[in-house]
Amino acid sequence: MATKIRLQRHGRKGYAFYQVVVADSRAPRDGKFIERIGSYNPNTNPATIDLNFERALYWLQVGALPTDTARMILSREGVCYKKHLLEGVKKGAFDEAAAETKFDQWLTKKKLSLQDVKNKARDTIKASAKTLLEVEKEVNKTKATALSKKRAELAISAAKKAAAEAAEVAAAEAAEIAEITAPAAIEVVTEEAKVAETPSEE
Repeated sequence: MATKIRLQRHGRKGYAFYQVVVADSRAPRDGKFIERIGSYNPNTNPATIDLNFERALYWLQVGALPTDTARMILSREGVCYKKHLLEGVKKGAFDEAAAETKFDQWLTKKKLSLQDVKNKARDTIKASAKTLLEVEKEVNKTKATALSKKRAELAISAAKKAAAEAAEVAAAEAAEIAEITAPAAIEVVTEEAKVAETPSEE
């Protein structure tokens, strides 16, 4: 029986995450498996990997073959490197203490590189948010300028309309006053003319 370390898909469409399982190569992708040794979520940056290190190392040592993606996961977690170091110990290239020292150095370096990736991702998100904020401020400033201009135009229009209405009212009042005073003025003129025409008794 060919045993493989591979991924088993879970999650909804567009948001898949995977279980890392040890299964018979003849079993379907999401079917029966021998043991689940971890999980892999590629939707985060960097990808989130939760792996049972000891069991993954055991299955590699007994001959389980990882798929390409599973090999990448095991390499990132140091399982493949640890297996390589243990084989070196078996061959007598170095002792177990030296192997542990090398693995600890590699693990420290790996953690630092992962932390750098997380920091870069966080800085990118912050820079993107800052850029979006600046763009939004510019848009709001443009909208405020346009709004103030429109309000000024409306105020000028309202003032012109009020002035025109006031002028019309004044003209109407002047016309009414002229209509009222014109007959009286004619009567006064007529009376003065009669007085002028009347001969004096001297």
